[in-house]
Amino acid sequence: MTTCLAIANQKGGVAKTTSVASLGAALAELGHSVLLVDLDPQACLTFSLGIDPEDVEVSVHHVLTQGVDPGGVVVDTEDGVALLPATIELARAEADLLTRTGREHVLRGVLEQLAEGDRHYDWVLLDCPPSLGVLTVAALTAADGVVVPLQCETLSHRGVGQLLDTVHDVRRFTNRSLEVWGVLPTLYDGRTNHARTVLETISETYDLDVLEPPIPKTIKFAEAPAAGRSILATARRTKGAEAYRAVAQSLVARAAR
Repeated sequence: MTTCLAIANQKGGVAKTTSVASLGAALAELGHSVLLVDLDPQACLTFSLGIDPEDVEVSVHHVLTQGVDPGGVVVDTEDGVALLPATIELARAEADLLTRTGREHVLRGVLEQLAEGDRHYDWVLLDCPPSLGVLTVAALTAADGVVVPLQCETLSHRGVGQLLDTVHDVRRFTNRSLEVWGVLPTLYDGRTNHARTVLETISETYDLDVLEPPIPKTIKFAEAPAAGRSILATARRTKGAEAYRAVAQSLVARAAR
């Protein structure tokens, strides 16, 4: 069985792409086969894994809008995960898909097509764009669960209610089995009372599980994309890398229930 998780938050700057790359690498370390799907037109995940979007000729945009075989677009990365890369062309996909019948199901169809191919993936992680548009709804429709990365600051969790409203709508209309797996606290500075208070508030306000441990704030995360690798490769023994390993193990345990 493949477990598909959408990593989503319409607010930018919450370490969403970092979380996708790091959790993917951590799951690969545990021996799982992993596919990451870059659904953000900024293509940060693609760049972070050592692939220059400028050099990508066929991307997830062509798969979603032109029916290109996804199996021929997937590339392998040095972190041991496969990637369905993005380019800036993906910015047109929202408009291209907007008038298309069944647009919410387009990504689910792509993943089903991949499942019929030669390669099996234990995990598929979807890096959603920082919006609640067509691509994010398509990701939620394709996913088994959603993880919400959240910076531990007051302003960061103001949009969580909107995201949960979208999840509720997706459950009603396109994916009844979608579950919220929890909030992933990121950029966490445990030295401040503010960060700890925000964490407690999120759990109480939205009645959501909090994935632990929180991902600490460290410059190592900013340095990793320049090397084209995740932090698990560039700073293996840092607290940030170990935190993502621990979260990955908790996700595996959840999937096995």
